[in-house]
Amino acid sequence: MAETTGLTQLLDDPHAGVDAIGRYLDRLDADTRGREAGALGRARQRALYDKAAHAGPIDFAHFVGTAAAREEVIHDGTNTLPLPPSLRRFQKRFCRPAHGGDARLFGYNEGPTRAVVGPGYFVTIPTADRPAWSAHGAVVVDYFQVPDGEVAPGWPPIVDNHWRLQRFVYAGTRDFMRRVSTHVSIGAAFKGDRPLDHYFVLCRQA
Repeated sequence: MAETTGLTQLLDDPHAGVDAIGRYLDRLDADTRGREAGALGRARQRALYDKAAHAGPIDFAHFVGTAAAREEVIHDGTNTLPLPPSLRRFQKRFCRPAHGGDARLFGYNEGPTRAVVGPGYFVTIPTADRPAWSAHGAVVVDYFQVPDGEVAPGWPPIVDNHWRLQRFVYAGTRDFMRRVSTHVSIGAAFKGDRPLDHYFVLCRQA
């Protein structure tokens, strides 16, 4: 199990709620916050996702702030897939589309596996009009969809998630997001409507 930190102590404390966790993370400098969040294994990410059910609903501002259309915002992530630690680190990169930025965000996955499995493009949408979805999180990263407009400059070409090896990683997948703190969110992966018991923690760079 990862070494004990202030964050892990809060996660291991059944009486510590997500508000206390959020206040703790907001007090940390960016490097420490990223290091502690990125060190969480599956059991503690699962605990964080469960605690985050009691947080205020996450929204688009958490992912892109006040960024302009097609301006990239990077979130550093660590997932719980059965991979070497170096391959569990990745980034989710988001941007507002040129049109309709109040209704959806565009994004893709950047990391050491992109050359093998592809960029994993997605469209991020709110879940408020779908009660079965909103129970899992107020925002969903939806791999059933890919951007249908221009994305941020420098992003890789857009490909469907059934393209080549992407189908085994992204096709048919949705990630439901919950807010933890100003910079940190936690996601749970679903294949269709089935939870996979895999999670990832994201920490926004700015």
